[in-house]
Amino acid sequence: MGTVTLGVSIAVPEPYGSLLQERRAGFGDPAAHGIPTHVTLVPPTEVGQERLPEIEAHLAEVAADCRPFPVRLKGTGTFRPLSPVVFVKVEEGVPLCNRLQSRIREETGPLARELQFPYHPHVTVAHAISEEAMDRAYEELAGYEAAWTCRSFALYEQGTDSVWRKLYDYEFGSGRPISAVPAQTGSPADTRPTPSGC
Repeated sequence: MGTVTLGVSIAVPEPYGSLLQERRAGFGDPAAHGIPTHVTLVPPTEVGQERLPEIEAHLAEVAADCRPFPVRLKGTGTFRPLSPVVFVKVEEGVPLCNRLQSRIREETGPLARELQFPYHPHVTVAHAISEEAMDRAYEELAGYEAAWTCRSFALYEQGTDSVWRKLYDYEFGSGRPISAVPAQTGSPADTRPTPSGC
């Protein structure tokens, strides 16, 4: 049946997602328009296509046990010189992102895998471009701030054209997979609840 490359992430909702994607493109990152703006939960992972139903069921089960939680982005950071990445920092929601990604990658589950680096939730805004352009991204977005209520995470597949496409959103509390129509992971106008997490 072949293999597919999957990723699991929290989508950054509008208007923030498109704005950061455009800024990423403006810094000269050629991958910008192929990667929806997100907070990674599971990085690109190659799996056998026959495992998709098992993975989808696992994600639905994890999502069913989760509750909405607040996420706030604020300022910039970088993984340089270890990795050529500039990112917008996740200021609020870090413990819950940590818990969520750990549950999705649990050792007994279909997405169990080792990570190349320790997990650190963030939103990439520049990757593997010139040092000058990465410096510009770091400086120009240093005052950036956004907040929303995270209500789901999404499963993505990378196409042969290197573009990442959403397969499903998994809504917290129900685990119900919402088909690939691009859905929001919250709204800037949402009332932000007391976090109860996953």
